[in-house]
Amino acid sequence: MDEIDRAIVNNLQGGLPVCERPYREAAQRIGLDEDELLARLARLLESGVLTRIGPLFQIEKMGGAFTLAALHAPVDDFERVAQSVNAWPEVAHNYAREHQLNMWFVLATETPDQIDQVIARIEGETGCAVFNFPKSREYFVELKLQV
Repeated sequence: MDEIDRAIVNNLQGGLPVCERPYREAAQRIGLDEDELLARLARLLESGVLTRIGPLFQIEKMGGAFTLAALHAPVDDFERVAQSVNAWPEVAHNYAREHQLNMWFVLATETPDQIDQVIARIEGETGCAVFNFPKSREYFVELKLQV
């Protein structure tokens, strides 16, 4: 990453403007033209420096649901279980952990009742019991990393 890439990452963490041409407006704030900003973002995504550019939604306000789930995948079967879990479109993130429950993932569904349905399907497909840890309280942590 060069200084321009750093400026892009640092500036876009606060969000894109809500307007007809958000990338053009964001580029102007950084001192670039829209095409250069888009080309640099594409390169940062391709190289894996960035993994995603997009909005964060409060899914519950739209009628949906999130939950944190965990399971124990046998070490010798971990990759198969991970591939099975990751194949579900409702799985937003999946992380290996050093714990008896060694696979933790986030489920996002269109309706709250779908959480239990997806968990049951994952259990049936993987043969692993899934533990559901719905949030009991929401915290807002605005994490912005200066690169």
